[in-house]
Amino acid sequence: MVQKISGRFHAWAKGWLVIMLLLLEIFFMGFIMPLISNMLKDGSGVGQPMDLQFFSTPQKLHSLAESYGEYGRAFYRNTELTVDIIYPIIYTLAFGLLISWLFQRGFSTGSKMQMLNILPIGTWFFDLLENLGIVSILSAFPSQVAAVAWLTTIFTMIKWMFAGASILLIVTGLVMAVKNRFKKQVQWM
Repeated sequence: MVQKISGRFHAWAKGWLVIMLLLLEIFFMGFIMPLISNMLKDGSGVGQPMDLQFFSTPQKLHSLAESYGEYGRAFYRNTELTVDIIYPIIYTLAFGLLISWLFQRGFSTGSKMQMLNILPIGTWFFDLLENLGIVSILSAFPSQVAAVAWLTTIFTMIKWMFAGASILLIVTGLVMAVKNRFKKQVQWM
């Protein structure tokens, strides 16, 4: 199954599609997500999003939930169930296809490195689990379920580790592709 997904990413790794997905990623990261964050903060600077914390205690997450107020909790919950379902799909495809495109130019077809193009799927998976945790925390408020908060923190930390590893793969792929002058090493079927 891993080979099949990796192969799909390699097959889809066309330059124009990678560029379109990266532009969409930049739009979400540079405009949509900051807009949502500012709407959540309501200009007060209070209420930073839970999913941007690398590590939080249950007390911190419940304190954040309280700081959002009733409107903010409903808004954040709805955002987690809509925009933050779409955005992870976009960045997963953008990063997975970018890694594939770069690795096709940086490593030979037989290299085990080629399979690492699926690493962004880990970011997507743990982002979705994190979203479920955040929605649960917001929906249960004012009740505080420490186990859900701890799981949410763990999912967030793992998500950020996968995201960091994906960025490292992009840098590695870029270095290797530059070294090979961006020449495709082997044609993918």
